Amino acid sequence: MAEQATALQLLDWYGRERRTLPWRSDNPDPYRVWLSEVLLQQTTVATVKPRYQKFLERWPDVLALAAASLDDVLHEWQGLGYYARARNLHACAQKVVGDHGGRFPDTEDGLITLPGIGDYTAAAIAAIAFGQDTAPVDGNIIRVISRLDAMDDKMPAGKQRVKVRVSELAPPGRAGDFAQAMMDLGAGICTPKNPKCDRCPWVSECRATKQDDPALFPRKAAKKERPTRYGVVFWLTDGDGRVHLRRRAEKGLLGGMMEFPSTDWLEAQEDDATVAGQAPLPTTVWHALDGEVAHTFTHFHLRLQVWTGQTGESRNLDNGVWVHPSDLGSHALPTVMKKVVAVIPL
Repeated sequence: MAEQATALQLLDWYGRERRTLPWRSDNPDPYRVWLSEVLLQQTTVATVKPRYQKFLERWPDVLALAAASLDDVLHEWQGLGYYARARNLHACAQKVVGDHGGRFPDTEDGLITLPGIGDYTAAAIAAIAFGQDTAPVDGNIIRVISRLDAMDDKMPAGKQRVKVRVSELAPPGRAGDFAQAMMDLGAGICTPKNPKCDRCPWVSECRATKQDDPALFPRKAAKKERPTRYGVVFWLTDGDGRVHLRRRAEKGLLGGMMEFPSTDWLEAQEDDATVAGQAPLPTTVWHALDGEVAHTFTHFHLRLQVWTGQTGESRNLDNGVWVHPSDLGSHALPTVMKKVVAVIPL
């Protein structure tokens, strides 16, 4: 009974205070729920809201998205980071259409078989779009539950315990509302720093508040230091001033996106002779620009030197194309390659 009362307190608060978001509806559309969840992965709501609307305008349903080209999806994704998510978004739409007749599976087990859908996303879609009694657990929910119970488990190792606790608390038939209520609570009240405990519907039950320092939770394992990798990127132009672009392999970091040719990204900078041997046209005279391009990925820092060269040839090289610098905006360039453009004296 105590757990039921705790859940009802949160749901009552959610009924009064819930955020108005474009993907929320009393009759949720699985396509829109899925699209919002993929867009929101490791991205803020403020960033996603206008981009979600643009995606819907361009691809209003899963059939339209499945029929789109991957290049168009990658281009629309620019600025949202983690381009593997865009590739999986496209692949998932095609699988839903090709293998499921255009309908998303309505169970957690069925959803998790689709590209780009992990434990959390499968549970969230099942709960929100299909009313299944599942237990989605994202960063907001981990923070809320770990503070509610003052969990000493270090995250992410303690995530399974949080999931069990959510399953205990969520009222049958209202898992979707309950999950969204915790997301809203974590986003607006139970924030990482300076939580607004005086406005929280769970303040009287919250053990972390009773310990006088909710911000100590969730406990986190020490982060590993990011290593640094080094490389050289080649800005090769032809006689018409066009620059050479090539497509990265479909799998791996920045898969399927366009890039300026580069060496491998290694733990130590290679000598000039070795770098020159990896250039798209080794016989070209190359000039190293002063400075470097710095970028940080999830697991490592990257430092790139930029070498420029010119050739009279315009033949295709390494699955590449020649593009005038003024037209680069029409190609799906990752942020690190946009930083390369920014240091080129055009």
